[in-house]
Amino acid sequence: MSTPGHVHHAIDYIEFCVTDMARAKQFYAEAFGWEFNDYGPEYAGIRKPGGEAGGLRAAPDAVTGGPLVILYSRDLERSLASVRAAGGRITLEPFTFPGGRRFHFLDPSGNELAVWAEH
Repeated sequence: MSTPGHVHHAIDYIEFCVTDMARAKQFYAEAFGWEFNDYGPEYAGIRKPGGEAGGLRAAPDAVTGGPLVILYSRDLERSLASVRAAGGRITLEPFTFPGGRRFHFLDPSGNELAVWAEH
C-alpha cells in the first residue's frame, strides 16, 4: 500500500542543521521564497504544496561535506543574485556542465547547496 504523495524508496524529506533558526529562515525566505511551518524554537518544516519538502533543525554546528542538495532554477542569474542578496556565500561561481549550468553556495550555517538551470 502506498501513501498519496510519497514514492517508495524516493528521497522524501531533506533536513538541514542550522545554527541560528531565525537567520536560516530569513535567508531561505529571501533567497528562494520558502515558507515554513514552525514546530517550536528548534524545528521548522519547509512547506511545499500538499505538505513539506524538509525541515530546519536547530543544532550547535552544521555538518558539512555530506550529500549535496541541488535546487532547480528557471533563471540561474536571478537565483544567484537572490542568494547573494540574502547573505549566502558563493563557493563556486556559475559553471557549465552537460545539460546546464550551476553554482554552489553556503547558507548562514555553513550548509553547502547548489542551484542549476538548463542551458
